[in-house]
Amino acid sequence: MLDRPITAAPGLDAAPRVGPPKPDLLTVEDAKAMDVGTMADLFKHHVNPGQFHFMKLLGFHKVKVERAEGMFYVDQNGRRILDFFGGFGSLAFGHNHPRILEARQRFQDEKRHEIAIAFLSQYASALAKNVAACSPGELDMVFLGSSGSEAMEAAIKVAERASGRKNCKIVHAENSFHGKTKGVLSITDSPLYKGEFKLVDNTYRVPFGDLAALTAVVRSDPDVGVVVLETIQGGGGIIEAPTEYWQGVRALCDQHKVIWVADEVQCGYGRSGRFYAFEHHGVVPDVTALAKSFGGGKAAMAAMIARRDVYMRAYGTPKTAMIHAHATFGGIGEGCVTSIEALNTLYDEDLIGNAEVVGAYLKERLQAIAEKYPSLVKEVRGRGLMVGLEFQDFSKTLPFALRPMVALLDDKLKGSLSGFVGALLLKDYDCLVAFTEYNRNVIRLEPPLICTHDNVDQFCDALDDLLGRGIVSIVKDFVKTQMG
Repeated sequence: MLDRPITAAPGLDAAPRVGPPKPDLLTVEDAKAMDVGTMADLFKHHVNPGQFHFMKLLGFHKVKVERAEGMFYVDQNGRRILDFFGGFGSLAFGHNHPRILEARQRFQDEKRHEIAIAFLSQYASALAKNVAACSPGELDMVFLGSSGSEAMEAAIKVAERASGRKNCKIVHAENSFHGKTKGVLSITDSPLYKGEFKLVDNTYRVPFGDLAALTAVVRSDPDVGVVVLETIQGGGGIIEAPTEYWQGVRALCDQHKVIWVADEVQCGYGRSGRFYAFEHHGVVPDVTALAKSFGGGKAAMAAMIARRDVYMRAYGTPKTAMIHAHATFGGIGEGCVTSIEALNTLYDEDLIGNAEVVGAYLKERLQAIAEKYPSLVKEVRGRGLMVGLEFQDFSKTLPFALRPMVALLDDKLKGSLSGFVGALLLKDYDCLVAFTEYNRNVIRLEPPLICTHDNVDQFCDALDDLLGRGIVSIVKDFVKTQMG
């Protein structure tokens, strides 16, 4: 039961029940006290049994998080788990940053308003102003939403309308990930996620980082009006393109009056060592999007940011203004307050600078590990605190005589070693990592931007010790976890 008395809402008289009887509902305290087995059963029955299969394979299903603070989860046994997963970049401030908690508590204590549809919202207005202040160039028109998919939907819609093409075509990249709602799913390069859904077909797909291929498509079809690219591909395995490419994209789009949308949902908000990753290349897109850590790790918040002239071409008249106005929960009060405090904290604590400095140290230590174990680690790449560690195909980890035979199975075994390592890092070293959608050999490291050199040392010492076991012991130890 809840730890406070249940009272009727103000203004409601105690009266005989006329509505339906209350179902058998769990309380907040029931959820808090739930054991791991019950959690697993409810997840399998009511959430996603297929996903549970993979969680069980990695041993993640045995963890019940009781609380979280800073860089660590704390499980049901009091074990502190170092978070180098970071919710795919959603936890820039770590878990439960005190400034953000305090701002949210004040908002609640003062009984401030949440839904601002009929009236203007001082919180949404202030947040939009702050986002514009953080954004370079003419990026100053802000749409507030709740998720990266929603922000990217808004981005491609404003770009398509502003392009001026009646039959607008959109170019996206191989191994792109822009979201799972149907609009952005059409430009997400994943047969798995696309399934058999009926999606929009006004798209072209080109290799990421290939300016010649992009140029050929844009020049071949005058209906191409939008180019959508992640500045750093997250799901693709932490893949970057050189500055020359981004400068070429900007010049190409200017020349052909094409709208460039930069997806910064995962790589933005300071993660790369700049507020936006595209700032490393001295260019500014026409439209961009933020999400993940935008809500301070406590609220589901996202934003689309567009150049004023682009936005006004799309929605700049009273007749067109409501075509894509904020949804019911877009700009919700407490979410906006959380994001306002988060942005101030990001700069007050110099977390962008910390991401650059500590990220460089993380790459340095990982590179030394890669050089120590070349038969296991193929490459270290990334920028700031968005780093990918790619393992070798399984055959290359084995003695030379076995490689030709096992190489035939490399595609089916892809992701095995990264999975073994991820599972054992959690089980034996209390470290949590993530994986990538397209290249399953890659472990994705996106720790909070509060990460310290000591946190990096803890993680890298664990990884070094684990890889030092050798491939045979790693496989045996993983198998033991499954049998146990």
